[in-house]
Amino acid sequence: MPLDPLRDAHGRLISDLRVSVTDRCNFRCQYCMPAEGLPWLDRSQVLSFEEIERLVRLFARLGVTDVRLTGGEPLVRRDFPKLVGMLARIDGLEDLSLTTNGYLLERDAGALVAAGIGRVNVSIDSLQRDRFFQMTRRDSLPQVLRGLDALARHPEVHPIKVNAVAMRGFTEEEAIPFAEFARSTAFQVRFIEFMPLDADREWTPDAVLTGDELRRIIDSVHPLEERPRDPHATARVFRFRDGHGEIGFVNPVSEPFCDDCNRIRLTAEGKLRTCLFSIRETDLREPLRTGASDDELERIVREAVWRKELKHRVNEPGFTPPPRSMSAIGG
Repeated sequence: MPLDPLRDAHGRLISDLRVSVTDRCNFRCQYCMPAEGLPWLDRSQVLSFEEIERLVRLFARLGVTDVRLTGGEPLVRRDFPKLVGMLARIDGLEDLSLTTNGYLLERDAGALVAAGIGRVNVSIDSLQRDRFFQMTRRDSLPQVLRGLDALARHPEVHPIKVNAVAMRGFTEEEAIPFAEFARSTAFQVRFIEFMPLDADREWTPDAVLTGDELRRIIDSVHPLEERPRDPHATARVFRFRDGHGEIGFVNPVSEPFCDDCNRIRLTAEGKLRTCLFSIRETDLREPLRTGASDDELERIVREAVWRKELKHRVNEPGFTPPPRSMSAIGG
């Protein structure tokens, strides 16, 4: 039976949950992870499929309608499509989506669609093989593109988005090729501003190539017109004026969208985070594993969500980035 919906102290209703299923990843992207990788969680620390299902079922009763599965890289989790199938059967969920680096999509696309995935975001930071390697430290662009094509053969998955992290000194050269990719395919390309979530702690404001700068580069070659923003949307979406495709810009640094944020996050080891940049976390794994009832879990969740941050404060003096990098939080 549905419960009273989750609401924070600022009046925002919470309907979107990002669930990280693993902190492990087979890439080493510069904006996320050091070249040598990070210490992985012990497998016993990571939530089981049954624990994830129980928590997502509770969140669905609390008004969460959209669940996005993330990592690390979700597809490196053994039997991951099985988890998708378990979650797809939960009453109240309206949208079950996935963010992946695409490396294993060629293998898993069919199983994911059959299990119930409805939308997919694939991270690709360059369409040039050498530059893709430069950013990800893996020579895997052909395999990722094959995975993207394998997914596109399933029309029930829609939309398929291609995400590129925008970094000054790198992505300027990618803007027009990605625009032409968006114009010539059914994929929506989205540029995401570089955020202070890299494990190397090399982020600076000067490293951020803003969405507005990229939009101007693209508009000078392929004129754009903005579409109305959907409530709670993270992206400003533009269509090409001649009708050939769309492109989006996610601008959390230059244009924060905190006012109507409806998102919370669950890390791979069961920590509830109410903001991507949270300094504090709420442990759900320990009560889950020591016999807490759903009523007790609900109380813990409500208290945490009530304290959800008003905004992330990235552009304010004294901002402190979270101790975790993006791969450990869940993208």
